[in-house]
Amino acid sequence: MSRLPRRLGHGEEATLAEHLDELRGRLFVIIGAVAVATIVAFAFHTRLLDWLNRPLPPGHRHLLATGVAEPFTVSITVSLYAGLVLSSPVILWQLWSFFAPAFEPSAERKVLGLAAFAVALGAAGLSFGYFVLLPRAIHWLTNYDDTHFAHLIKASSYYSFVATVLLGIVVVFQLPLVILGLVSLGVLSSRTLRKNRRIGYFIVAVIALALPGPDPVTTFLELLPMWALFEGSIWLAVLFERRQPAPSEAVL
Repeated sequence: MSRLPRRLGHGEEATLAEHLDELRGRLFVIIGAVAVATIVAFAFHTRLLDWLNRPLPPGHRHLLATGVAEPFTVSITVSLYAGLVLSSPVILWQLWSFFAPAFEPSAERKVLGLAAFAVALGAAGLSFGYFVLLPRAIHWLTNYDDTHFAHLIKASSYYSFVATVLLGIVVVFQLPLVILGLVSLGVLSSRTLRKNRRIGYFIVAVIALALPGPDPVTTFLELLPMWALFEGSIWLAVLFERRQPAPSEAVL
């Protein structure tokens, strides 16, 4: 059994062949983690499908399969999505371990802190999308003009819709992280954000319109947390700048 790839130290020199060998080893670890997580997810795929179907109205929870193999292929696809989510800590850690030698050791704590913050924001976005956004959007869509349409929901289309909406809202909830990154790079400042707050709200609204959302309910429900996150990002930027050392202190 081969050992896990060794993480190089900061500034440690290595040949191109050694870097490629390390990259190959880390890719094997990532592929293995995704495969194991997908197999575990497939073992519980019936519960996973029940969980994903729960936002649907009670009369629409048995989805339509239009092909002989569709129930199996959809189950595999959903399990793969779940496997990617479950194995994401391993994927991110392997990627960081590969690039970490290029950064100062003191930067690792900051990167890990930002990663934990991103995970917390992503978990909050996933919870908001599943418990608030999806039920209301699906209720509106499945009841839209029901006097003229009989809703037969196709399995592959539904799970694709759910994945798109949840991914979109998880990306939306990373807004504070993006703004903090721009502030730390000096592209933005808390003063600029506060001075141009109205413009910021308008830009956020434009971004919400561009995100996945086939109906006005989904778009509006995405917009509300984006505005709240933008406002929260302004005050996070204020706190971030206050904790930064003054220029004279930084020189010393």
